[in-house]
Amino acid sequence: MPAQLRGRTGPVLVLVPGATRDGREANEGGGVSAMAVLVPAAVAGLTGEVLVGMRRRAVRRRIERCVPVMSASAVRDGRCERAGAAVRRWLGRLAGDRPLAVLLGVSAGVLVGGGAGAVVGPLVGWAAWRLLPRVRSPDERWRAAEHDWLVRQLPLTAELLAACLGSSSSPAEAAGAVADSVPSPMRERLSGVAARLALGAGPEHCWGQLADDCPPLAPLARCLARTSLSGAPPAAALAGLAQSQRAAAARAAHARVRRAGVLATAPLGLCFLPAFVLIGVVPVVTGLTAAFSQRP
Repeated sequence: MPAQLRGRTGPVLVLVPGATRDGREANEGGGVSAMAVLVPAAVAGLTGEVLVGMRRRAVRRRIERCVPVMSASAVRDGRCERAGAAVRRWLGRLAGDRPLAVLLGVSAGVLVGGGAGAVVGPLVGWAAWRLLPRVRSPDERWRAAEHDWLVRQLPLTAELLAACLGSSSSPAEAAGAVADSVPSPMRERLSGVAARLALGAGPEHCWGQLADDCPPLAPLARCLARTSLSGAPPAAALAGLAQSQRAAAARAAHARVRRAGVLATAPLGLCFLPAFVLIGVVPVVTGLTAAFSQRP
């Protein structure tokens, strides 16, 4: 067995013969006990990792069932669609809202050619840009058409609301009845207002939302919100609004008719003016020039 002897400089370890075998057996016993502890711990750790992985996969499958995952083809289609939209936006910035003007300018420059083409092309493009009408996107055309229909339906809607509210109907019942009587797109707006009123929302807030994204409906929304706050009968105000809207529509129609007459005579003037100049003015000027040139 090892023994310690205290010397002058400190303790000294002395190995005693015959103690090596006992120490090896003790060390082997300690290693076996350590392995007996480490192996179950490693097995428990691996089992925990496997269980955690299985749990994660189960959660992932549950999420995939609830939320659809985009396939590779869908991702590629989305990328192609975004690339196409970017190209269309770039072309739109290049050509603007008058692509025919750009086409005419480029064509004139190519046909004339040379330095004159570099001057004529931009001039033709600028003239076409100023004269040709603006090309609107499909969304803008659809929004403009919807606004036109709402303006046309506004007088009838105001009269029907005046009749329903004048017959002691609640605002929700009046909006629902008028929504069933008018076509789209006024039907959808009044149906939304009727649903919000039935749920107990404030009348002024609901009538204010009637004119969202449509300024022509703002007078109707203000009239209904004002009467709902003051408690005054809205029949007279709505009837006056319908009459004023019909008068405004008649004035706009007369203005369009006058503008159409002017636009119809403009091409005739452009055609007859050169003929008048060539037939009536040019011979007179030529004759006077020849007569004055023959005098001594």
